Amino acid sequence: MNADADIAQARETLKTIPALADYTGPIERLGGLTNLVYRAGDICLRLPGEGTEEYINRAHEAEAARAAAEAGVSPEVLHADPNSGVMATRFIDGAATMTPDGFRADIGSVRRAGEAFRKLHTSGAVFPFTFELFAMIDDYLAILSTKDVALPDGYHDVVSEAQTVREALAVKPATLVACHCDPLCENFLDTGEQIFIVDWEYSGMNDPMWDLGDLSVEGGFDAGQDQALLEAYFGGEPPAADRARMVIYKAMCDLLWTLWGLIQLANNNPAEDFRAYADGRFARCRTLMASPEFSQSLTILQNRNP
Repeated sequence: MNADADIAQARETLKTIPALADYTGPIERLGGLTNLVYRAGDICLRLPGEGTEEYINRAHEAEAARAAAEAGVSPEVLHADPNSGVMATRFIDGAATMTPDGFRADIGSVRRAGEAFRKLHTSGAVFPFTFELFAMIDDYLAILSTKDVALPDGYHDVVSEAQTVREALAVKPATLVACHCDPLCENFLDTGEQIFIVDWEYSGMNDPMWDLGDLSVEGGFDAGQDQALLEAYFGGEPPAADRARMVIYKAMCDLLWTLWGLIQLANNNPAEDFRAYADGRFARCRTLMASPEFSQSLTILQNRNP
């Protein structure tokens, strides 16, 4: 679809939303890996990407987005259709869409992300979905079994190795809280005073350290950024077991999102080279799982008292 057709589609979609149907101003295409996202005045309009209905529950997403807005960490939801997947939210004017470079340039933004996570995780919000890592791996593998896409060499072997991780995490399970679960840097909007988090497609009740570990991976955080994130989240030095879970999830998120990338490849998503994306994530997962830091983190979790 060309740019003019993109904008025309967005305008036609706005006409189907009674509260927004009268908008006649300019429409600007924004970013998005799987969906089409637009700005229309003070509105952010999201149209679902092709094939996303295979793995996204739009009713769950809408409920989570509204709860996150009530918690003060996400923009107000103006419209959400669980059938079509169309969503409109309030546009956060003057906020920078974050990137790995943006987080590297301002350690304050890393701290604001930690504070936003703490606000979400302690809000008492209850999301309708439970984000269960190993069940999602199975679900994604089932989707891929119907498509003509090859897994990276050794993928099933690493999933088998991850059984040790599953057992270590189960020694003393974390209390599940409302989590974003897909903290791409671009899902963070920084006003300089507060970070807002958007895109609740994968959100669910989860171990809160998943969010911190996944953001660290997406942003390519170094040790100093990880420390700033953890200190902002905990209000000081983090407990050893929480730091260990964050490290573990840095590997596990790459294990999961490898499969997500392959689904995008199978669905002919043109946003980027998803073969390279999946292979790169899997290689990074294996590298971390072979590291002393990962081994030490596993030991910490295995030796806790239930």
